[in-house]
Amino acid sequence: MKAGRFSKKELTTYAIVVAAYIICEILMLTGIMSSHMKGLLVPICYYAIVAVGLNLCVGILGELSLGHAGFMCVGAYSSALFSYVTESAIPTAPRFIIALVIGVVMAALAGFLIGIPVLRLKGDYLAIVTLAFGEIIKNIFNAIYLGTDSTGLHFSLKDMASMGMEPGGKIIINGAQGITGTPSDSNFTIAIVILLVSLFVVQNLVSSRDGRAIMAIRDNRIAAESNGINITKYKMLAFTISAAIAGASGVLFAHNISSLTATSQYFGYNASIMFLVYVVLGGIGNIRGSMIAAVILYMLPELLRGLSDYRMLIYSVVLIVMMLVNWSPKAREFREKHLSFLKIKKEAK
Repeated sequence: MKAGRFSKKELTTYAIVVAAYIICEILMLTGIMSSHMKGLLVPICYYAIVAVGLNLCVGILGELSLGHAGFMCVGAYSSALFSYVTESAIPTAPRFIIALVIGVVMAALAGFLIGIPVLRLKGDYLAIVTLAFGEIIKNIFNAIYLGTDSTGLHFSLKDMASMGMEPGGKIIINGAQGITGTPSDSNFTIAIVILLVSLFVVQNLVSSRDGRAIMAIRDNRIAAESNGINITKYKMLAFTISAAIAGASGVLFAHNISSLTATSQYFGYNASIMFLVYVVLGGIGNIRGSMIAAVILYMLPELLRGLSDYRMLIYSVVLIVMMLVNWSPKAREFREKHLSFLKIKKEAK
């Protein structure tokens, strides 16, 4: 059943995001929200965005990717580099918009290039190769030294001394120390807008003809191909858009901190696994569920920080409970039974 151009389900998802934004703004204006919670708002949004993007790849396309931390890293570094270099030349608003476009385009380009060889693989093989891609990207950025002086740009993959810069030269990327002094242009409002745009892109793709073709490939590749669906085209489309959305989350990440470094905590193997956890626990193919799971699972360890050693124990228990509720056959049967009963009761009225 459609409500105008959007379905009820899509409108409900947008309404949840807008309602959460309004509630948070009211809590901040009234001084009820702590400074610690205020600092978590933008990270919550960019992790929700990357979860939405990954669910497009894993849930809608049906391909297991562990390289989205790498795409996030590409978006973060490319946008931060632009913002850092043009900080004094371009006003804040247009600079951030251009940086966002650059980050999204560069991540999409990376997704397209890696997708050419990678999407020929399936299952575990695809996961291993995309995981390797993410680690390679992280290590490349950790090895880059970039600076500028009166003679122009200097680049090295060895160390700072190898660049041969003049004494008064300016370091832009300092190897593992990354980019220091990136402008903090993002805020909660901007993060919510980008989250809504990401949801709009993914949900409209899913409900479109292209989305149905992508899901047909996921369900039965041979049947889809026999019906004239271009397998390569639609797989590349979904994978590239998924990478672009991860790049947008990287732009938010880079513009929310003062020093950008390609650490394992944010762009390594564990980050990719955590993104996958958001998708699995929220429901594979359930865009709204992955977004909500990202919010809950990111906030939980932070809210339980006062419990010291017990917080990770509680976090693990919550993970197990969420998995059982979402995926155990009995729980799913119970949900379907009662939801169908409520629907019949509503229609009878």
